[in-house]
Amino acid sequence: MKTLLSSLLSAVILASPLRAANAPKPAPAPAAKADNPAAPAQAKDGFKSDDERAIYALGYQIGRNVGPFGFTTAELKILETGLRDSALSKPAAIDVGLFAPRINELLDKRMAAAVAPEKAAGKAFAEKFAHEDGVRPIPNGGWYKTLQEGGGAAPAAEDTVKVHYRGTLRDGTEFDSSYSRNEPATFPLKGVIPCWTNGVAQMKVGGKAKLVCPSDVAYGDAGRRPMIKGGATLIFEVELLEIVKLEAPKAADKPAKK
Repeated sequence: MKTLLSSLLSAVILASPLRAANAPKPAPAPAAKADNPAAPAQAKDGFKSDDERAIYALGYQIGRNVGPFGFTTAELKILETGLRDSALSKPAAIDVGLFAPRINELLDKRMAAAVAPEKAAGKAFAEKFAHEDGVRPIPNGGWYKTLQEGGGAAPAAEDTVKVHYRGTLRDGTEFDSSYSRNEPATFPLKGVIPCWTNGVAQMKVGGKAKLVCPSDVAYGDAGRRPMIKGGATLIFEVELLEIVKLEAPKAADKPAKK
């Protein structure tokens, strides 16, 4: 099984918007002129070249991938020392092979410590919501409240739907919104989190609803970094616009008989 240590840099590379090897290279951008208003703004970031900015981007991505460890400032200095020694091909200060297996153990311990209070806060939030007028449980987990009755058909779990939605954390922080993109989202109900699959199936076309989704029917203990912590309870306002009827694939033409 691939360990976190061996997958870390792979995750960094995969997360980077790399160009395909056989794709044509873009034409070089013209040099910024002195009167180019973008040039002074770019210089304010403290970097002297795009190579330096790319290196910073690499470091930032590595930091995002180790974020779930919740390192302290002192621990980050230790991590920095390890990165530097390895990058400069210096001898390791310890037997890395001996301690590498403990990396995943450390991650599990840190994540469990962070997830427990998040789950507790989410449970309290959901229980309070559950006592509001008109709230009912969603099959298999979560809570549902009708904001506007719909007059159309109700989707089945196997259907594809078109919706507008807004997703927030318990404190109201928005992490996703089709309204912000000015474009509805279309997806199969079986391809989303269980709270959505079962919650949207309670709606009718033209209706609006509020879903409160505990982590066990959302993104679990892993969350979706950086916005959604492990164990987070999520809140969605959903507007069901349409049940999308997908065209069946056309049968291939049979060869004419001779």
